[in-house]
Amino acid sequence: MAAPPSAPVPRSPCYLKRPAPGPQCSWGMEERAAAGARCRESPGPLRAAAVPYFGISVQQDDILPGALRLIQELRPHWKPEQVRTKRFTDGITNKLVACYVEEDMRDCVLVRVYGERTELLVDRENEVRNFQLLRAHGCAPKLYCTFQNGLCYEYMPGVALGPEHIREPRLFRLIALEMAKIHTIHTNGSLPKPILWHKMHNYFTLVKNEINPSLSADVPKIEVLERELAWLKEHLSQLDSPVVFCHNDLLCKNIIYDSTKGHVRFIDYEYAGYNYQAFDIGNHFNEFAGVNEVDYCRYPARETQLQWLRYYLQAQKGMAVTSREVERLYVQVNKFALPLEEIENVSLILLVSLLC
Repeated sequence: MAAPPSAPVPRSPCYLKRPAPGPQCSWGMEERAAAGARCRESPGPLRAAAVPYFGISVQQDDILPGALRLIQELRPHWKPEQVRTKRFTDGITNKLVACYVEEDMRDCVLVRVYGERTELLVDRENEVRNFQLLRAHGCAPKLYCTFQNGLCYEYMPGVALGPEHIREPRLFRLIALEMAKIHTIHTNGSLPKPILWHKMHNYFTLVKNEINPSLSADVPKIEVLERELAWLKEHLSQLDSPVVFCHNDLLCKNIIYDSTKGHVRFIDYEYAGYNYQAFDIGNHFNEFAGVNEVDYCRYPARETQLQWLRYYLQAQKGMAVTSREVERLYVQVNKFALPLEEIENVSLILLVSLLC
């Protein structure tokens, strides 16, 4: 997920006004109650087609032998000596290898191996349900199988985008249209609660239990983080941002552009689920700043955002939208994007990344 800037940079007039520090709040009471009741995320389609499972474990430091065993199950007509492989290096928490026999990779199987300890952050059963749901709506590739520590799915031709690409109007229009399409997916008649606070409660618990003793001196104390989270929940919950089905991790490298078909598709659905509309968009806008060399001077300017949001709203509603509608979403998005000058601490997500 996107992390907040490393230094305060003016970005938008729509900042949250932080109150004076108050007493510590039990911000996670509802989340703890939900966890006690074994509350889970929306299960997606109740009768999704079964996905084949193979009791094969693929070693992270030696992927090819395990990957080829899976290929023998999925493509028994392929001759082992003809199978070609290609490693991908853009994954943050997973390792990925492509297996194919044809030069044009027309029929290509991607084998993705989960990163160590990522089960602390990701509900893998829910990820498979998300995969199937998005596939049913034409937003994801085919899911071929799961195995002990990963899954195999269809290769989608195209180019993984970078920060320099998502700022191009012709491409960010396609991204806005695809996000609008995903945000209109409904698994049933009613919308569940946003997963944001439940997830953050889980992450906060990991911070306390797993890495608290090793936190550096410049990281705020647990009590400060807890107050910060209580404040975030209090203010962001009042924005009335619609709850929609979200990707929740729209990194540049999770966006694949197919120039031959003129569209983009999103990949990696580990964090997908119902969440605030403005969170998904704001999280993506943070990606404009880059990943390895973060520069928040590249965060999208107001006019760029308004154009992006107009594309999005028109696609979502299927009709022209007013400037007032665009402006309202702009305000919500920039509050969920969380300018660093409005919060005391570094991102909790960044802290949890220390676990991986």
